Amino acid sequence: MPTPALHIQKEVAETLGAIDDRITLLRETNATLEAIAQALFKSWFVDFDPVRAKMEGSTPEGMIDATAALFPDSFEETELGVVPRGWRLLPLAEAMEINPTRKLKKGELAPYLDMASVGTQGHVADATVPREMGSGSKFVNGDTLLARITPCLENGKTAFVDFLSEGQTGWGSTEFVVLRPKAPLPDYFAYLLCRHGAFREFAIQSMSGTSGRQRIQNDVLGRYLVAVPTQAIAEAFGQTASALQQRIAGNHASSQTLATLRDTLLPRLIFGQLQLPEVQDLLDNAACPARSRTNDSEPEHAD
Repeated sequence: MPTPALHIQKEVAETLGAIDDRITLLRETNATLEAIAQALFKSWFVDFDPVRAKMEGSTPEGMIDATAALFPDSFEETELGVVPRGWRLLPLAEAMEINPTRKLKKGELAPYLDMASVGTQGHVADATVPREMGSGSKFVNGDTLLARITPCLENGKTAFVDFLSEGQTGWGSTEFVVLRPKAPLPDYFAYLLCRHGAFREFAIQSMSGTSGRQRIQNDVLGRYLVAVPTQAIAEAFGQTASALQQRIAGNHASSQTLATLRDTLLPRLIFGQLQLPEVQDLLDNAACPARSRTNDSEPEHAD
């Protein structure tokens, strides 16, 4: 095979390097977006920062007046503990569905997600593969998947299901716990809870079984206490969290498209089947979906 001229090799390397840089930027952006979501979750539902600020007579930092007005300015005792006035403190089993019933016939072809395709950071999962339904967990968009077995749980394997087509049911490893919030909690609440350090530690402590094969015990996990806000606060949080989740999903889709382009462009560039100006057009088209999703709905900045 003839070796391309040196200047062509350099141009190809620069082009592919630019694609890698775009992929890296999208991944870094997603890490930042998720950090924002996790910080907001902790501020509102763990530390109760807006409530404490109002108790001190100040406006919650970075929060618009309309949202701040939704929060109470005091706490109250419940049978299970202290929560902001008007909120409820519920066991996880009452605040969410654990392994909810999903319809998928045995032998039916459906998207399958294995444990290896779930990351230790970030809510996105690698691509599913079509497989006939056998024995495993079943899920739909809006569900959260939490690894229930060691060491996957300790390593942080958790995913938010936003990769299925509308009305589609997927299935996966038997080692997933599927969580779905009940009203008024928004869907993404469950995923952010599963990323919260105190919850993960509780889940790890709930594990039992032989060494190396320990698993979460659902009845124990179901006792974890969740602060459930009023519907208005839940909706406000849901709007912001959903906007962040959609941006993350859009960026992930774009990074996957760019990675596929990178892998397919190399031989075509080397053999002169594609010119660099054409490559730039392809890259611009690949980036457009991420830009449109990013600009459509900017989340409100809050604590």
